[in-house]
Amino acid sequence: MPSSFAEARVDLGAISENTAALARRAPGAGVMGVVKADGYGHGMLPAARAMLAGGAEWLGTAFIEEALELRGAGISCPVVAWILPPHAPLSAAVAADIDLGVSTPGLVAGIRTAAAETGRRARVHLKADTGLNRGGLTADQWPETVAAAARAEADGLIRVSGVFSHFACADEPGHPSIAAQTSAFHEALEIAGKAGLEPEVRHLANSAATLTLPETHFDLVRPGIASYGLSPIPGLAGTGLRPAMTLRAAVALVKRVPAGSGVSYGHRYTTERAASLALVPLGYGDGVPRAATNVGPVQVGGRRRTVSGTVCMDQFMVDIGDDTLGTDAEAVLFGPGGDGEPTAQDWADVLGTIPYEIVTRISPRVPRVYDAR
Repeated sequence: MPSSFAEARVDLGAISENTAALARRAPGAGVMGVVKADGYGHGMLPAARAMLAGGAEWLGTAFIEEALELRGAGISCPVVAWILPPHAPLSAAVAADIDLGVSTPGLVAGIRTAAAETGRRARVHLKADTGLNRGGLTADQWPETVAAAARAEADGLIRVSGVFSHFACADEPGHPSIAAQTSAFHEALEIAGKAGLEPEVRHLANSAATLTLPETHFDLVRPGIASYGLSPIPGLAGTGLRPAMTLRAAVALVKRVPAGSGVSYGHRYTTERAASLALVPLGYGDGVPRAATNVGPVQVGGRRRTVSGTVCMDQFMVDIGDDTLGTDAEAVLFGPGGDGEPTAQDWADVLGTIPYEIVTRISPRVPRVYDAR
């Protein structure tokens, strides 16, 4: 362990290798590495550089501010920001050559203004809502917005560099919405083509579609969680992915307690016999879910065990029975799983969530330590 009490160790080599593996899954398409939410908790800038080293040609963010941070760090590849709330810094984005996702009809006008203010042609990706019913232009809004974008392009103010959409259920192979959304995307592309738009890239495939739906790869695939080595489809074999993050902490103390001892807040765990309790200095202030009380898997002293009692803000306890631990003992909450430690998927399974949430919620209080192997 480093001098800190805990660390989230990130294997950048794994991110590069995962990106390369995903590129091989989509041989006719480019790869956009998605680095929003601080690189899914892994660190946006190190993750971005690792993805580019693995063959990604584009990067994707949720917000302009994230994209500007990439530009500020000297990253010059195409970057898309696709959530543009009111008052988003459009002019700053255009000046920094950031591609902007368009999900509302009036946004084309705002981007036209930003282009005029900066004296630069804006690059936009029109987003069709093909059935996710989240962000994106509805079928009724699509023709009007495409026409407005075509006019702005003819006026030299924007370039429609992309057309895209997003799946609702690609992580459920065979779900009927997949075919319906793919068909709707083709229809959206046809309307754009009839309006004279010729986007550089058409993109629909997220991680799940990159792995399982080659017919949806188009010009660009957008793997997010898969780039970090976690499968969007639990149990999917043969992905060739390697989880990049390992969360671990030094055991802070071990104490012996008698049978019948209540442990942690609310005494939600009681020892059945005399036992040793190990204190792990990570808690919900660090992103360990409080819901992991009495169910969270953790490897302590090389053995798989379970969180014992309530997860506190800064710590939790683990009943290690009659085992003894050395002064350098550590707890591994999750990692690749190759040494018997739990994985982020294991945590997701016991908590009824997805591994995306497990890795993304690890707070900045836990230092990221980077391994470039």
